[in-house]
Amino acid sequence: MFCIFCQRLPTELLMRKPIIAVILFLGLLSVTTTQAENVLLRNDSPDRYVVVPGDTLWSIASRFLKDPWRWPEVWGFNRQQVKNPHKIYPGDVIVLDRSRQGIRLRVADEDIGGIKTVKLSPRIRSEQFVTAAIPSIPAATIEPFLSQPLVIENDQLTKAPYILGPGEGRVALSTSDIGYVSGLPKDKGNAWQIFRPGKALKDPDQKDLILGYEAVFLGNARADVFADVSTITITRAKEEILKGDRLLPSPDIIFNNYAPHAPEFQIDGRIISVYGGVTEVGKGAIVTLNKGEKDGLEMGHVLAIYRKSQAKSLKGDIVQLPDERTGLVFIFRVFDKISYALVVQSMYPGRVLDAVKTP
Repeated sequence: MFCIFCQRLPTELLMRKPIIAVILFLGLLSVTTTQAENVLLRNDSPDRYVVVPGDTLWSIASRFLKDPWRWPEVWGFNRQQVKNPHKIYPGDVIVLDRSRQGIRLRVADEDIGGIKTVKLSPRIRSEQFVTAAIPSIPAATIEPFLSQPLVIENDQLTKAPYILGPGEGRVALSTSDIGYVSGLPKDKGNAWQIFRPGKALKDPDQKDLILGYEAVFLGNARADVFADVSTITITRAKEEILKGDRLLPSPDIIFNNYAPHAPEFQIDGRIISVYGGVTEVGKGAIVTLNKGEKDGLEMGHVLAIYRKSQAKSLKGDIVQLPDERTGLVFIFRVFDKISYALVVQSMYPGRVLDAVKTP
């Protein structure tokens, strides 16, 4: 009897091991999910939110998440979906799912049996909510920076067609005036924008490197006659247009509605200018960064702003203090060496030359 008992005991223990392992795994999974909630979710995040006109992906993400750029993680996006996220419309209900598999945000439809989560696809909506899908960030704020390249890259303006002037006896052009242009090509279309060169934008970390030039947007023109001396009509003039001002083809307004996301690599850049000539950077400001496509930046990337500070020691020496995070920027247009970004969060006023880094 003793020997039989000895032989059977290990078998019983072996049978218990898988059960113990499953219990431990479920317990660990529960802890992991709770930890993920603590890391990702705001303390006051709602279980449901009804999207209203004026919302953006950023504002909705900010309702649920401590770090809104982690939106793709809780939405379950893959790399391609970050660049082409499911469209969300006013009237949609965003539901926060909490399960052992993790935290997920989803668009939900009401069903007889309760709420069912669905993948969005184009469909007819009630007249109350017939409108465009919500953008990543406020479209009205950034539209001028999509339709007007207020930063011109090297040599782009110096080689561009230029205004010869208005008719005899006049100095400046305004709306509806006829003007004459040298060097206007036929193959760039009839819609043109008019600029005046501004100051050079230099990389603060490489003093002699010019990244581009600020350009003063003056207005729009329509090409009427192409010739050695072409004829244009000024369709809109924001300022007086003078001899020597330059023309560039009107670009297509392109804003891919990327989901906010952090770069998967380290970015260390600077704010090199603030639109409007202000010195302090606050929420809603448009800033230019000294990093662009060649550095791996893309639309939708979110970077943290850091302020550099100094203090004097008791001996009078200058001591560099640790960088202090002051806000976040959302990249919405990328050039080769430069990017436009919207300040979407600001705890303290920032300044030109503040650092921007991967959060």
